[in-house]
Amino acid sequence: MGSIVVSGLGKAYKQYPSRWSRLAEWLLPAASARHRLKWVLRDISFRLGAGEAVGIIGINGAGKSTLLKLITGTSQPTSGSVAISGSVAALLELGMGFHPDFTGRQNAYMAGQLLGMAVEEISALMPQIEEFAEIGEYIDQPVRVYSSGMQMRLAFSVATVRRPDVLIVDEALSVGDAYFQHKSFERIREFRKQGTTLLIVSHDRAAIQSICDRAILLDGGRLALEGSPEQVMDFYNAMLAERDNAKVEQSAAADGRVQTRSGTGEATVTRITLENADGEQVETVNVGTDVSLRIGVRVNRPVRRLVLGYMIKDRLGQPIYGTNTHHMGQPLTDLQAGDELEYRFRFPLNLGAGSYSVTTALTSSETHLSDNYEWRDLAFLFMVANLNRNEFVGCNWLEPKVDIIR
Repeated sequence: MGSIVVSGLGKAYKQYPSRWSRLAEWLLPAASARHRLKWVLRDISFRLGAGEAVGIIGINGAGKSTLLKLITGTSQPTSGSVAISGSVAALLELGMGFHPDFTGRQNAYMAGQLLGMAVEEISALMPQIEEFAEIGEYIDQPVRVYSSGMQMRLAFSVATVRRPDVLIVDEALSVGDAYFQHKSFERIREFRKQGTTLLIVSHDRAAIQSICDRAILLDGGRLALEGSPEQVMDFYNAMLAERDNAKVEQSAAADGRVQTRSGTGEATVTRITLENADGEQVETVNVGTDVSLRIGVRVNRPVRRLVLGYMIKDRLGQPIYGTNTHHMGQPLTDLQAGDELEYRFRFPLNLGAGSYSVTTALTSSETHLSDNYEWRDLAFLFMVANLNRNEFVGCNWLEPKVDIIR
């Protein structure tokens, strides 16, 4: 079984004021240093137990790819250490290690040997590699004629033809087509069931939350947050919207989950209720019931344009449905401090049985990445129960009418 222990990991590069300073340092090594260190990663520590899956997220330049290179040994740390047990398969930069003038088959042999496989074993596994990669006759063509998606198909197929104890995947999967991404994640999920330890970098919220047990947020080369995928992804989305005097706060909800709230405060949500057709407030609703989601808003400072959005998420934090008054053609304009508003959204609650949460957003446009007045995750929680519908599975109630022709 595989495990990863990262302790105080850091990576720095030397920066010289001029090329002559670099030369002087080489010629006179005993003299004082003429460089300064530029740290891209500093004091990173975390642990992955056997069979655990952890996702790493962060904006471009946060240090995600550098961290994976240090863990896999393709780059050496300036400080700290990494300890890995078990066999490792890594898919980092697209086509890394592939020679453009060699064929896909030849590159598969070389990549397989780098993963510790003997030539005879690779030959025995080659039909499986070809079958999973699905690149046809291109397997015997030079890699330089491959598209980026074809390179990714072959690289992933070789790296995962045997189940490794530890699988490390960078964002290379994002270049593939939707079909192969689905196929790849199905293989990753199957490996997880069999006990493979997974470390994955992705901006795909659905992938992180459906596969991973934990998530790690890197920011400016440091570990900014570690926690459940939903908690970390919510904080990451709020951080993206952070501007000047905006703030990001997290607090524990009554059910133990972590609520994330961010924004500049020009407007705020004051109350949220869910009501049935009789106007009664409810927290548990039957499948398919007509409901009204009522949201109260207070304007704290003058707002030129106000848009309210809401999103319903399942218990794993996966979006089920979301919209806002911009898309509905009903934004409000020229609001003044002290204005009190109430929004009422009416719809049939055609959801499957389970627990759900409501996220709210107050902005000036269709996205909270511009003028984020307030973003609030887990703003309201409710339950859906199947009291009188036919049995079904899934998160949506889409009961069909059936015609059978014999």
